[in-house]
Order: sequence, then C-alpha cells, then structure tokens
Amino acid sequence: MPALDYPPPLQRMIAQIRSLPGLGPRSAERLVLWLMQDGGRIEPLIDSLEELSARVQACDQCGFFIERDHECVLCESPKRNHRLICVVEQAADVLRLERSGAFSGLYHVLGGKLSPLDNITPEDLRIDPLMERVKILGVEEVILAVGSDVEGEATASYLGDMLRLEGIAVSRLAQGMPAGGGLDHVDELTLYQALNGRRRV
Repeated sequence: MPALDYPPPLQRMIAQIRSLPGLGPRSAERLVLWLMQDGGRIEPLIDSLEELSARVQACDQCGFFIERDHECVLCESPKRNHRLICVVEQAADVLRLERSGAFSGLYHVLGGKLSPLDNITPEDLRIDPLMERVKILGVEEVILAVGSDVEGEATASYLGDMLRLEGIAVSRLAQGMPAGGGLDHVDELTLYQALNGRRRV
C-alpha cells in the first residue's frame, strides 16, 4: 500500500515555496496549507504575482525597482547629486540607505557579490553598466556599500581597482561598533575595524 501524501499540485507548490530564502520544508508546508484553508486566499495572491510580473522591473540605470513605463525617481531626480554613486549588493539595500536620510547621491545595484565558490564572476554582476555610468555622468566619487564578509571585501577590492584606474575617488562605508554597543559584545574583527576607522572628536 503506497504511503499517503499530498496531491502532486500541492507537493509542487510546497517545493516552490520551499525554494524561497529563509524557508525550510516545514515552514513551506505550513504556508501552503494556510493558503488552502480558505478558498479566498489563493486568488488575491495569484493576482498580486501576475501584477508584479507584468508591471514591475529593474531600472536599466540603477537597478532599483520601478513600474514599467515610469521613470526612476532616483535616477531622474534633479535634487540628487549625480556626481556621487553608492554601490550596493541588492535593491533592498537602497531602501535601507535611503531611509537613513544620510545619502543624497545616486545608487547602483550590483545584483550580488563576487563569489568564485558559487560561480559568481564579474560578468554575472552589473559592473559594466556601473563603469559606463561613471564615465557618462562624470562621477567624482563612488561609495562601496557592500558587505564586509570575504565575498564583499573581494568585490570592493575588485571595484576599487577598476574605478581608481578611471581616476575616480573610491570610499567604503565605515565599519565598527554599533551605536549603543559596548566592548563586551563586540568581536575582534569588528573591534579592529572600529579602531582603524576611528575619528577625532
């Protein structure tokens, strides 16, 4: 007698949900079963996904999300400093920086970071469009706001070398102790970066 399991369409949906980041098999199963409990939960989700697919795309210039046939409010704003570009890994990073209110230049989304172990090479990232924008806009400084892990450091080093060859000033986000943090909760690498990035008061 075969073991009882969900019908194949339900299994396929669980597999799709499971492929999303941060969701394991149990969480994926719970989400799909929750959707199945009421008949009214699936159709709005389908409509939203179809609308998302049809109406939202990445801006050709910066890589942040825009509605199709609409201009990018970041790239086209005359209030932004077009001589300053902040490079980030993902589109969500743009919102994090923008919500801080500390940056008024342009952004450039790479779409990831260099990772030879995952076969992510410079050709897989939006590096060529960055170099084109820098030349076209006459950018004076590029801020590298990529992660401080091994892949992020490799990406920053690679981009820094390329940009300096073009005569562009390159800087990195300051790294170190979090606001309100004490030394007893800081690891050695963070403390090292905080000491090297210290400033006069």
